[in-house]
Amino acid sequence: MITPSEKLLKKFGLGKSEQSSTDQTESNRRDFIKKASSSGLMLGAFMFSPIEETLAQSTSKVNRNSAPSDLKITDMRYAVVMNGGGRCPVIRIDTNQGIYGLGEVRDGASWRYALFLKSRILGMNPCNVELIFKRIKQFGFHGRQGGGVCAVEMALWDLAGKAYNVPAYQMLGGKYRDKVRLYADTSMGNSEDEFIAKVNKRMDEEGYTFLKMDFGIELLKGIPGTTVNNNFWDIGRQWTNEPMTYGATEHQFTQVQITDKGLEILVERIAKVREKIGFDVPLASDHYGHFDHNNAIRLGRAVEPYRLAWLEDLIPWRFTEHWKQISLAIETPTTTGEDIYLKEEFIKLVDQQAIDIVHPDLATSGGLLETKKIGDYAEEKGIAMAMHFAGTPVSFMANVHCAAATQNFMALEHHSVDLDYWEDLVTTEHTLIEKGFAIVPDSPGLGIDLNEDVVKKHLDPEHDQYFKPTPEWDVDRSWDRLWS
Repeated sequence: MITPSEKLLKKFGLGKSEQSSTDQTESNRRDFIKKASSSGLMLGAFMFSPIEETLAQSTSKVNRNSAPSDLKITDMRYAVVMNGGGRCPVIRIDTNQGIYGLGEVRDGASWRYALFLKSRILGMNPCNVELIFKRIKQFGFHGRQGGGVCAVEMALWDLAGKAYNVPAYQMLGGKYRDKVRLYADTSMGNSEDEFIAKVNKRMDEEGYTFLKMDFGIELLKGIPGTTVNNNFWDIGRQWTNEPMTYGATEHQFTQVQITDKGLEILVERIAKVREKIGFDVPLASDHYGHFDHNNAIRLGRAVEPYRLAWLEDLIPWRFTEHWKQISLAIETPTTTGEDIYLKEEFIKLVDQQAIDIVHPDLATSGGLLETKKIGDYAEEKGIAMAMHFAGTPVSFMANVHCAAATQNFMALEHHSVDLDYWEDLVTTEHTLIEKGFAIVPDSPGLGIDLNEDVVKKHLDPEHDQYFKPTPEWDVDRSWDRLWS
């Protein structure tokens, strides 16, 4: 015998599988919308309308192809995408119901950081994002070592959003904004004409309202009398990582100092930029080189007339007391954080009022929810949040959802403005970027999918597999609990 409730479920495609056709559900939904529009059905009328119409409307967006409580993770695979000259591993987490989630290991990191976690999450429900995150977060660390945990966390939010048919920002508490302001990295170019052309393109053609440039002491390499101790350290090799090189030595241990002549050259460069863009446009600066907090203070005071949006990563993030001395001594805002994993180290900086702006990279800091927690904590202490980013549109959209859901957010970095195929790496139901702003999507999950043809053209030539099976990572061979 069929009960009245079963009849109702059957009518609206909510019963057993043979009664749950997409066509029937869509037909009922359209019938309801048609009735509503023709009769001017408003909230009051809706409250007193037949239960059939109420149920049809309230369930019209439920994903019939997913039963979230029965979801299980069945696989994790990867593809290493070339983002310009950088490698960006993209992961895909598959489930028993055919839906999957995309995440991205931080730029320049190894896909192994993510695949190492596969055996620890197989069989789990991907909608239990925080539970899984707490299970795996011990396997991340500062810098690129946080990339695996963060990639998995991104993919879980993508999956959960698809299962519940809502955008990721909605699961973080909703959104504060419909579009996310971007700040664009802009090189100085090899000549003044090239620089002017670049800035014109950024502002006039591309519509960016926030710029960031490098004003570091690499500009002083080979110029006599501009830095002290350059006869020992090669100040032009900031990005080396071999032991005991300039690039691999923490700032205060180089004892490099900037002379008055060196400061004049750096300030002159900043002055030219300000003259070109004016004071209406925020201008942030980055990558100064490796020198101690005393020289950071000298630099900060010298550039104060140009009202920079911030001075970034002047010294390593972990020297909280030195950061506090810098921030107290200068007027220009200070920021750091792109290499910090989890909220605890941000809390130390915030509680000490050691910096003026927190600057997490979501692909290191812990993913969407952890980064929102970082922003929320900073907000309570009167500190704003900007977001560091360099990667593919997968990680970009994770940042966009987090930024949309965090009130004290300022701007999100876009490091691939000049990469012609960057937006084509994914397909969307919306425009990714319009005039210097990222559009916050209403599509489920992260709101993007991979453009397979384009991605395959830009795989790492040294590692060109495209989501091949990874059975070698299926078996958990260690006891990982941190307590007895």
